Amino acid sequence: MIGSGRYIMTVFVTLLLGLLLVIAGVALQWPRWAWPVLAVVLITAAMAVNRFMSRDRDGFPPHLAMEPDLPIPPAPRQEIRVSGVALPSAVADYDFLFSATVRWNLLESPDGAALINPSGLAVDAVLHRAREITAGQPPSRSALVQHRLDGALATMQQDSSGRLLAMALDVSLCLPDPDLERLAKLSTVRKERDVWEHERNHERNKRDYLGGDVLKDTGSAVVWWLSRNEDRIEETVDRIGVLARLTAAANNDEVAPEFQHLVPTPAPPQPDFDREGPLGPETAQEREEEPPEAEPGHRLDDVIAWFGFGPHDPDLALFAEHLVKVAEAHGKTEAAAEIKYRFDGRMPEDPAETPPPES
Repeated sequence: MIGSGRYIMTVFVTLLLGLLLVIAGVALQWPRWAWPVLAVVLITAAMAVNRFMSRDRDGFPPHLAMEPDLPIPPAPRQEIRVSGVALPSAVADYDFLFSATVRWNLLESPDGAALINPSGLAVDAVLHRAREITAGQPPSRSALVQHRLDGALATMQQDSSGRLLAMALDVSLCLPDPDLERLAKLSTVRKERDVWEHERNHERNKRDYLGGDVLKDTGSAVVWWLSRNEDRIEETVDRIGVLARLTAAANNDEVAPEFQHLVPTPAPPQPDFDREGPLGPETAQEREEEPPEAEPGHRLDDVIAWFGFGPHDPDLALFAEHLVKVAEAHGKTEAAAEIKYRFDGRMPEDPAETPPPES
């Protein structure tokens, strides 16, 4: 019995005994000298009761009650370190390298159970749990997968045999350096391919827009030109013939009959007489005094400027493609070659400064 209960019981017994003795002394009319003796008897009785109650303190034998509490020794640690174990990823031939400290606790084995190798069972159980996670993860996310394994393997779970509980600590997951380099190269190729696909689709959309919408017929071309030059109505009217020729070339067709009168007819070729020909030296001299013909590059720049294209206009390259088709459709192979040379992959700041192709 603990201390407070023992004291209460001692006081209760002492008061009860004293009350009985007082009643007996009053009833029997004890002499005066008997009352001091009664007090001594009560004190003695209280001490005896207290000693009797303290014999069975806390239910422990006296020799055990006097010994101090000793700390419980820790259970021996049962663990093993595994390193560099290949675990599959979501991509074939790209395996993670797994390392961890495997810890286990044995469970009570049934009667007649076979002997086991606990470290082997624990490692197999941890690797099985880790493989289920890594098999569905991309190899480029090894750091993220490592944190997932830290959480998934941080609890003791029973293995398939039911003989122990296993967990993993200090988990490490990585990819070999050659695989990391290959993944980086593949990622770069995929990004460049996506950019190229977007650029090609953008160019295809522009061609479809010009060929199937703008240059579908002469009326569409005129409306497109007028929408870009709303304040140049008279100039638009003057260019209907050129737009009709451009539309016909874009569709590999002849100029519509209603626009034939707007298309200028080419002048017949002039005979080339020698200086001493039938016209005489005076005519030859007059021919030499005629102003020289403009360079091909300047003539092409005049056409571009006449259509209202600037040197950095985004539609200039597509316009050049249609000019090449127009020249080829009319048998002007030299003009087509000059246009191709002029717009072969670059656009100078000043188109007039671009030299013509060397003959």
